[in-house]
Amino acid sequence: MTQSSDLFANVPRTEFETPGRSRGLLDALRWHYLLRLLVRTGVTTRYRNSVLGWTWSYVRPAAQFLVFWVVLGLFLNLERGIPNYAIYLFSGIVVINLFSEAYKNATTSIVGNAALVRKVYLPRQLFAVSAVFVAFVHFLPQVGLLLVVCLFLGWITHISLLSILAVIAAIVIVLIFALGLGLLFGAMNVRYRDAENVVELLLLLATWASPVLYYWTMVRDALETLGWPAWVLEIYLLNPITQAVELFHYAFWYPVTTADLPLPPDLAMNTLWTLLIALVTLFIGQSVFRRLEGRFAQDL
Repeated sequence: MTQSSDLFANVPRTEFETPGRSRGLLDALRWHYLLRLLVRTGVTTRYRNSVLGWTWSYVRPAAQFLVFWVVLGLFLNLERGIPNYAIYLFSGIVVINLFSEAYKNATTSIVGNAALVRKVYLPRQLFAVSAVFVAFVHFLPQVGLLLVVCLFLGWITHISLLSILAVIAAIVIVLIFALGLGLLFGAMNVRYRDAENVVELLLLLATWASPVLYYWTMVRDALETLGWPAWVLEIYLLNPITQAVELFHYAFWYPVTTADLPLPPDLAMNTLWTLLIALVTLFIGQSVFRRLEGRFAQDL
Protein backbone atom coordinates (compact mmCIF):
# COMPACT_ATOMS: atom_id res chain seq x y z
CA MET A 1 0.00 0.00 0.00
CA THR A 2 2.87 2.33 0.83
CA GLN A 3 4.59 1.69 -2.49
CA SER A 4 1.38 2.43 -4.37
CA SER A 5 0.92 5.71 -2.47
CA ASP A 6 4.49 6.70 -3.27
CA LEU A 7 3.83 6.21 -6.97
CA PHE A 8 0.84 8.55 -6.97
CA ALA A 9 2.54 11.11 -4.75
CA ASN A 10 4.72 12.21 -7.65
CA VAL A 11 1.81 12.69 -10.04
CA PRO A 12 0.69 16.36 -10.37
CA ARG A 13 -2.88 17.03 -9.33
CA THR A 14 -3.51 18.66 -12.72
CA GLU A 15 -3.35 15.18 -14.27
CA PHE A 16 -6.51 14.14 -12.44
CA GLU A 17 -10.02 15.14 -13.45
CA THR A 18 -12.40 16.45 -10.84
CA PRO A 19 -15.58 14.31 -10.90
CA GLY A 20 -18.47 16.21 -12.44
CA ARG A 21 -16.26 18.99 -13.77
CA SER A 22 -17.31 20.17 -17.20
CA ARG A 23 -15.11 21.47 -19.99
CA GLY A 24 -17.99 23.19 -21.66
CA LEU A 25 -18.77 22.65 -25.32
CA LEU A 26 -15.49 20.77 -25.76
CA ASP A 27 -17.18 17.86 -24.01
CA ALA A 28 -19.63 17.67 -26.90
CA LEU A 29 -16.66 16.74 -29.10
CA ARG A 30 -15.14 14.36 -26.55
CA TRP A 31 -18.48 12.62 -26.01
CA HIS A 32 -19.37 12.57 -29.71
CA TYR A 33 -20.67 9.00 -29.52
CA LEU A 34 -23.24 10.05 -26.92
CA LEU A 35 -24.09 13.14 -28.96
CA ARG A 36 -24.84 10.95 -31.98
CA LEU A 37 -27.05 8.76 -29.81
CA LEU A 38 -29.01 11.74 -28.48
CA VAL A 39 -29.47 13.16 -31.99
CA ARG A 40 -30.58 9.79 -33.35
CA THR A 41 -33.03 9.38 -30.49
CA GLY A 42 -34.43 12.88 -30.96
CA VAL A 43 -34.90 12.35 -34.69
CA THR A 44 -36.46 8.89 -34.52
CA THR A 45 -38.81 9.52 -31.59
CA ARG A 46 -40.34 12.79 -32.80
CA TYR A 47 -42.83 11.10 -35.11
CA ARG A 48 -43.10 7.76 -33.31
CA ASN A 49 -46.59 6.24 -33.57
CA SER A 50 -47.48 8.91 -36.13
CA VAL A 51 -49.40 7.91 -39.25
CA LEU A 52 -47.84 10.60 -41.46
CA GLY A 53 -44.40 10.35 -39.90
CA TRP A 54 -41.81 12.56 -41.62
CA THR A 55 -44.55 14.01 -43.81
CA TRP A 56 -45.28 16.39 -40.92
CA SER A 57 -41.93 18.06 -41.64
CA TYR A 58 -43.50 19.21 -44.90
CA VAL A 59 -47.09 19.71 -43.73
CA ARG A 60 -46.32 22.16 -40.90
CA PRO A 61 -44.26 24.70 -42.89
CA ALA A 62 -46.62 24.34 -45.85
CA ALA A 63 -49.64 25.15 -43.65
CA GLN A 64 -47.77 28.04 -42.03
CA PHE A 65 -46.86 29.41 -45.45
CA LEU A 66 -50.43 29.16 -46.77
CA VAL A 67 -51.85 31.04 -43.77
CA PHE A 68 -49.35 33.90 -44.08
CA TRP A 69 -49.60 34.03 -47.87
CA VAL A 70 -53.41 34.12 -47.96
CA VAL A 71 -53.97 36.45 -45.00
CA LEU A 72 -51.02 38.83 -45.41
CA GLY A 73 -50.22 38.49 -49.08
CA LEU A 74 -53.72 38.43 -50.55
CA PHE A 75 -56.06 39.94 -47.95
CA LEU A 76 -53.73 42.64 -46.56
CA ASN A 77 -51.90 43.09 -49.88
CA LEU A 78 -48.42 42.95 -48.35
CA GLU A 79 -47.12 41.31 -51.50
CA ARG A 80 -47.39 44.60 -53.41
CA GLY A 81 -44.03 45.49 -54.89
CA ILE A 82 -42.55 42.09 -53.99
CA PRO A 83 -42.49 39.80 -57.05
CA ASN A 84 -42.57 36.06 -56.41
CA TYR A 85 -43.87 36.80 -52.94
CA ALA A 86 -44.44 33.10 -52.28
CA ILE A 87 -40.70 32.36 -52.62
CA TYR A 88 -39.82 35.46 -50.61
CA LEU A 89 -42.18 34.40 -47.83
CA PHE A 90 -41.23 30.73 -47.68
CA SER A 91 -37.47 31.36 -47.76
CA GLY A 92 -37.89 33.49 -44.65
CA ILE A 93 -40.25 31.06 -42.92
CA VAL A 94 -37.79 28.16 -43.09
CA VAL A 95 -35.13 30.29 -41.37
CA ILE A 96 -37.54 31.32 -38.61
CA ASN A 97 -38.63 27.69 -38.15
CA LEU A 98 -35.01 26.56 -37.78
CA PHE A 99 -34.30 29.23 -35.18
CA SER A 100 -37.56 28.67 -33.30
CA GLU A 101 -37.17 24.91 -33.00
CA ALA A 102 -33.47 25.02 -32.12
CA TYR A 103 -33.90 27.80 -29.55
CA LYS A 104 -37.00 26.38 -27.89
CA ASN A 105 -35.76 22.78 -27.75
CA ALA A 106 -32.36 23.83 -26.39
CA THR A 107 -34.10 25.86 -23.68
CA THR A 108 -36.16 22.89 -22.49
CA SER A 109 -33.46 20.26 -23.06
CA ILE A 110 -32.19 20.13 -19.45
CA VAL A 111 -35.65 20.01 -17.86
CA GLY A 112 -36.78 17.50 -20.46
CA ASN A 113 -33.91 15.17 -19.54
CA ALA A 114 -34.22 15.67 -15.78
CA ALA A 115 -34.13 11.92 -15.10
CA LEU A 116 -30.67 11.60 -16.64
CA VAL A 117 -29.36 14.79 -15.09
CA ARG A 118 -30.36 13.66 -11.58
CA LYS A 119 -28.99 10.12 -11.81
CA VAL A 120 -25.74 10.12 -13.81
CA TYR A 121 -23.02 12.54 -14.77
CA LEU A 122 -22.64 13.49 -18.38
CA PRO A 123 -21.89 16.85 -19.97
CA ARG A 124 -25.10 18.83 -19.69
CA GLN A 125 -24.25 20.83 -22.82
CA LEU A 126 -24.84 17.68 -24.84
CA PHE A 127 -28.60 18.06 -24.42
CA ALA A 128 -28.66 21.58 -25.86
CA VAL A 129 -26.24 20.73 -28.67
CA SER A 130 -28.23 17.63 -29.63
CA ALA A 131 -31.46 19.67 -29.62
CA VAL A 132 -29.92 22.11 -32.11
CA PHE A 133 -28.72 19.26 -34.32
CA VAL A 134 -32.18 17.66 -34.27
CA ALA A 135 -33.71 20.99 -35.30
CA PHE A 136 -31.24 21.15 -38.19
CA VAL A 137 -32.22 17.64 -39.35
CA HIS A 138 -35.90 18.62 -39.36
CA PHE A 139 -34.98 21.81 -41.20
CA LEU A 140 -33.53 19.92 -44.19
CA PRO A 141 -36.89 18.75 -45.66
CA GLN A 142 -38.13 22.35 -45.63
CA VAL A 143 -35.06 23.56 -47.51
CA GLY A 144 -35.51 20.67 -49.93
CA LEU A 145 -39.08 21.77 -50.61
CA LEU A 146 -37.96 25.37 -51.12
CA LEU A 147 -35.21 24.22 -53.47
CA VAL A 148 -37.60 22.14 -55.58
CA VAL A 149 -39.95 25.11 -56.04
CA CYS A 150 -37.04 27.41 -56.96
CA LEU A 151 -35.76 24.90 -59.50
CA PHE A 152 -39.10 25.05 -61.32
CA LEU A 153 -38.69 28.84 -61.53
CA GLY A 154 -35.26 28.61 -63.16
CA TRP A 155 -33.13 29.01 -60.05
CA ILE A 156 -30.48 26.60 -61.32
CA THR A 157 -29.53 28.92 -64.19
CA HIS A 158 -28.77 31.79 -61.81
CA ILE A 159 -26.99 29.89 -59.05
CA SER A 160 -23.61 31.23 -57.99
CA LEU A 161 -20.91 30.50 -55.45
CA LEU A 162 -22.06 33.52 -53.44
CA SER A 163 -25.56 32.05 -53.22
CA ILE A 164 -24.23 28.80 -51.78
CA LEU A 165 -22.00 30.67 -49.34
CA ALA A 166 -24.98 32.82 -48.29
CA VAL A 167 -27.02 29.71 -47.42
CA ILE A 168 -24.16 28.20 -45.42
CA ALA A 169 -23.49 31.49 -43.59
CA ALA A 170 -27.18 31.91 -42.72
CA ILE A 171 -27.44 28.40 -41.30
CA VAL A 172 -24.24 28.77 -39.26
CA ILE A 173 -25.37 32.13 -37.83
CA VAL A 174 -28.79 30.79 -36.85
CA LEU A 175 -27.44 27.60 -35.25
CA ILE A 176 -24.76 29.40 -33.22
CA PHE A 177 -27.16 32.14 -32.13
CA ALA A 178 -29.88 29.63 -31.18
CA LEU A 179 -27.39 27.48 -29.26
CA GLY A 180 -26.08 30.48 -27.34
CA LEU A 181 -29.57 31.62 -26.38
CA GLY A 182 -30.61 28.03 -25.67
CA LEU A 183 -27.73 27.52 -23.25
CA LEU A 184 -28.48 30.82 -21.52
CA PHE A 185 -32.23 30.31 -21.10
CA GLY A 186 -31.87 26.55 -20.61
CA ALA A 187 -29.68 27.11 -17.57
CA MET A 188 -32.09 29.67 -16.12
CA ASN A 189 -35.08 27.48 -16.92
CA VAL A 190 -33.89 24.80 -14.50
CA ARG A 191 -34.52 27.08 -11.52
CA TYR A 192 -36.98 29.60 -12.98
CA ARG A 193 -39.53 28.01 -15.30
CA ASP A 194 -40.61 31.49 -16.34
CA ALA A 195 -37.77 31.27 -18.87
CA GLU A 196 -39.95 29.10 -21.11
CA ASN A 197 -42.63 31.80 -21.21
CA VAL A 198 -40.02 34.45 -22.04
CA VAL A 199 -38.79 32.27 -24.89
CA GLU A 200 -42.33 31.91 -26.24
CA LEU A 201 -42.67 35.70 -26.30
CA LEU A 202 -39.31 36.16 -28.01
CA LEU A 203 -40.19 33.59 -30.67
CA LEU A 204 -43.49 35.36 -31.26
CA LEU A 205 -41.58 38.59 -31.88
CA ALA A 206 -38.88 36.93 -34.01
CA THR A 207 -41.17 36.49 -37.02
CA TRP A 208 -42.27 40.13 -36.98
CA ALA A 209 -38.88 41.59 -36.08
CA SER A 210 -37.33 40.11 -39.24
CA PRO A 211 -38.20 40.82 -42.90
CA VAL A 212 -40.08 37.57 -43.39
CA LEU A 213 -43.54 38.93 -44.19
CA TYR A 214 -42.48 42.33 -45.53
CA TYR A 215 -39.59 43.92 -47.44
CA TRP A 216 -36.78 45.58 -45.50
CA THR A 217 -37.32 48.92 -47.28
CA MET A 218 -40.69 49.18 -45.52
CA VAL A 219 -38.80 49.44 -42.23
CA ARG A 220 -36.45 52.05 -43.72
CA ASP A 221 -39.32 54.14 -45.06
CA ALA A 222 -41.23 53.91 -41.78
CA LEU A 223 -38.21 55.05 -39.79
CA GLU A 224 -37.68 57.98 -42.15
CA THR A 225 -41.34 58.97 -41.81
CA LEU A 226 -41.06 58.89 -38.03
CA GLY A 227 -37.86 60.89 -38.18
CA TRP A 228 -35.83 58.30 -36.31
CA PRO A 229 -32.03 58.29 -36.71
CA ALA A 230 -30.34 56.06 -39.30
CA TRP A 231 -28.59 53.95 -36.66
CA VAL A 232 -31.93 52.39 -35.69
CA LEU A 233 -32.07 50.75 -39.12
CA GLU A 234 -28.48 49.59 -38.71
CA ILE A 235 -29.35 47.91 -35.41
CA TYR A 236 -32.37 46.30 -37.05
CA LEU A 237 -30.18 44.87 -39.83
CA LEU A 238 -27.62 43.61 -37.30
CA ASN A 239 -30.18 41.26 -35.78
CA PRO A 240 -28.68 37.80 -36.58
CA ILE A 241 -32.10 36.44 -37.56
CA THR A 242 -32.73 39.42 -39.86
CA GLN A 243 -29.37 38.85 -41.52
CA ALA A 244 -30.00 35.11 -41.92
CA VAL A 245 -33.38 35.79 -43.52
CA GLU A 246 -31.84 38.30 -45.94
CA LEU A 247 -29.10 35.82 -46.83
CA PHE A 248 -31.75 33.23 -47.71
CA HIS A 249 -33.58 35.86 -49.76
CA TYR A 250 -30.32 36.61 -51.56
CA ALA A 251 -29.71 32.91 -52.22
CA PHE A 252 -33.19 31.74 -53.22
CA TRP A 253 -35.42 34.73 -53.99
CA TYR A 254 -33.16 37.20 -55.79
CA PRO A 255 -32.05 34.69 -58.49
CA VAL A 256 -35.68 34.08 -59.55
CA THR A 257 -36.69 37.75 -59.38
CA THR A 258 -36.42 40.01 -62.41
CA ALA A 259 -37.31 43.22 -60.58
CA ASP A 260 -34.44 45.55 -59.70
CA LEU A 261 -34.93 45.76 -55.94
CA PRO A 262 -32.21 47.04 -53.60
CA LEU A 263 -30.26 44.69 -51.41
CA PRO A 264 -29.86 45.58 -47.74
CA PRO A 265 -26.81 47.82 -47.30
CA ASP A 266 -23.49 46.20 -46.35
CA LEU A 267 -24.88 42.68 -46.70
CA ALA A 268 -21.43 41.05 -46.73
CA MET A 269 -20.04 43.11 -43.85
CA ASN A 270 -23.18 42.64 -41.78
CA THR A 271 -22.79 38.89 -42.23
CA LEU A 272 -19.44 39.07 -40.45
CA TRP A 273 -20.84 41.35 -37.74
CA THR A 274 -23.85 39.11 -37.07
CA LEU A 275 -21.59 36.06 -36.96
CA LEU A 276 -19.54 37.85 -34.32
CA ILE A 277 -22.71 38.72 -32.40
CA ALA A 278 -23.79 35.07 -32.55
CA LEU A 279 -20.37 33.95 -31.24
CA VAL A 280 -20.52 36.47 -28.39
CA THR A 281 -24.01 35.20 -27.53
CA LEU A 282 -22.67 31.65 -27.51
CA PHE A 283 -19.82 32.68 -25.19
CA ILE A 284 -22.22 34.40 -22.78
CA GLY A 285 -24.67 31.51 -22.84
CA GLN A 286 -21.90 28.99 -22.24
CA SER A 287 -20.45 31.04 -19.38
CA VAL A 288 -23.82 31.31 -17.60
CA PHE A 289 -24.54 27.64 -18.25
CA ARG A 290 -21.24 26.50 -16.72
CA ARG A 291 -21.79 28.75 -13.73
CA LEU A 292 -25.23 27.30 -12.97
CA GLU A 293 -24.89 23.67 -14.05
CA GLY A 294 -23.45 22.59 -10.69
CA ARG A 295 -26.92 22.91 -9.12
CA PHE A 296 -28.95 21.34 -11.92
CA ALA A 297 -29.40 18.02 -10.14
CA GLN A 298 -30.53 19.67 -6.91
CA ASP A 299 -32.88 22.13 -8.61
CA LEU A 300 -34.50 19.40 -10.68
